[in-house]
Amino acid sequence: RREPLALINLKKKNEETGEEELASRLDHCKAKATRHIFLIRHSQYNLEGRADKDRTLTPLGREQAELTGRRLASLGLKFDQIIHSSMTRATETTEIISKHLPGVKKISTDLLREGAPIEPDPPVSHWKPEAVQYYEDGARIEAAFRNFIHRADAKQEEDSYEIFVCHANVIRYIVCRALQFPPEGWLRLSLNNGSITHLVIRPNGRVALRTLGDTGFMPPDKITRT
Repeated sequence: RREPLALINLKKKNEETGEEELASRLDHCKAKATRHIFLIRHSQYNLEGRADKDRTLTPLGREQAELTGRRLASLGLKFDQIIHSSMTRATETTEIISKHLPGVKKISTDLLREGAPIEPDPPVSHWKPEAVQYYEDGARIEAAFRNFIHRADAKQEEDSYEIFVCHANVIRYIVCRALQFPPEGWLRLSLNNGSITHLVIRPNGRVALRTLGDTGFMPPDKITRT
């Protein structure tokens, strides 16, 4: 529902000046700006924690978040906002990153929480969640994609730069959906902790992947994928 033609009620078109009015209204609904989406995977965390509140970042994870924050700051971009998963590891990663981006507002959302987006194809033997989890998580993660990954609003005049701090499964699914690849292939992608994935959404709706899971800014001994 972002295509300009989908935003116009064609039944109200004037029969005499219909074509002119249609062209004018289409122009009014067309996006003008480009959206830059930076998808950040959270840093390394305590895998032994049973509850989410116990799955805090490890000392190395905090170092990784610092490195990611410095990298984002070094790009010299005017970031509009940081939207992050409400899970502890994503929230803590966001807090560290935001120190390097003063003044950028932070927004927490449950939509970006980790989960099982869709049954992977081919299947893997080491990860087999219950079927119900795909129904519960999949609908939510698809809602996150539809809510956050789209062309700019027609009212947006300047290009925007937005950061999303979330989880590997969510990012991999979003990348497949945004590029119109079969989403069942999401598990074939691999992302390091603290990595940066950069999507570009043009005004005409075309999407380009600038970087996928970049951690080239981290020393080799700081890179993990847990």
